[in-house]
Amino acid sequence: MKSSRLARSMRHGVLALVLAAAAFAVPTSSVEPTDVELVRIKRAGGVSVGPDVIWILAVGSDARPGQDMLRSRGDALQLVGINTRTDAATAIGVPRDSWVSIPGHGMQKINAALYFGGPQAMAGAMANLTGITADYVMVTRFPFFEDMVDDIGGIEVHNPRRFYDPYLKKEGFKAGRIHLGGYDAMAFSRIRKSLPGGDFDRSANQQRTLRGIHARIRSQADRPGFIERGVMTVLKHMSTNLGPAELYELAQAVAQVEPAKITTCVIRGRIGATAGQSVVFPDVAQARRLGSAARHDATLKGC
Repeated sequence: MKSSRLARSMRHGVLALVLAAAAFAVPTSSVEPTDVELVRIKRAGGVSVGPDVIWILAVGSDARPGQDMLRSRGDALQLVGINTRTDAATAIGVPRDSWVSIPGHGMQKINAALYFGGPQAMAGAMANLTGITADYVMVTRFPFFEDMVDDIGGIEVHNPRRFYDPYLKKEGFKAGRIHLGGYDAMAFSRIRKSLPGGDFDRSANQQRTLRGIHARIRSQADRPGFIERGVMTVLKHMSTNLGPAELYELAQAVAQVEPAKITTCVIRGRIGATAGQSVVFPDVAQARRLGSAARHDATLKGC
């Protein structure tokens, strides 16, 4: 036990040095493409290591090559809370067509918040819906997401039903436990038209993908160099307003989450139409109830 604690302590020291060195050695986005944007929203200080919950809004940008990733529409929206005291975590999924109030832009689809006002507006729209303001917003491009999944050796997910898409995955995904490489993980997370629950089922699949990524990282974390290589790969493609110490604490909080303590839920709603477009009218009462329940301990009850 003592030796394992010492090993973890030494590993954390190595990670801290890697991050500190990266602040000087990692190429800027003018050399490497910026495929991940990590923005601090409201906290002036570093990540709390006490009983506070860290909230990260994860956004998959549908930006095409040459487009500004932070001025496109968000195609995947997951509000992730991490309890740094109990190592519990939760993810609240929001259908991208949810009709919500976007600060300064009135009622719009929530995925347009990124286009209108970047990470700040996206965090504001999510806060209007759930009552939770994210501490951080992380935006990533899907091609980088594919590469990242391939780099960690793919992931395992439990798929509750067979489904397919004539454009993204003609042969489809079988039901049961399946292995996903980078492209398949992207397709699994983006397909919606052939799912019975449409956007709601897609959001649930995104949560299954996040669980799979976390489980894979946890299973490989003790391999020499695995975490350090991963950190350097992400940093080479990341633009952020966080310092190395805060990045380290945030990465540590994510790595310490226990899979058995992860809870997930997708906000319900009904399909409708307004302003000449098909939208999802979210169950605001449920969204606020989930936000209130999970705000202080990152645990969802009664989804």
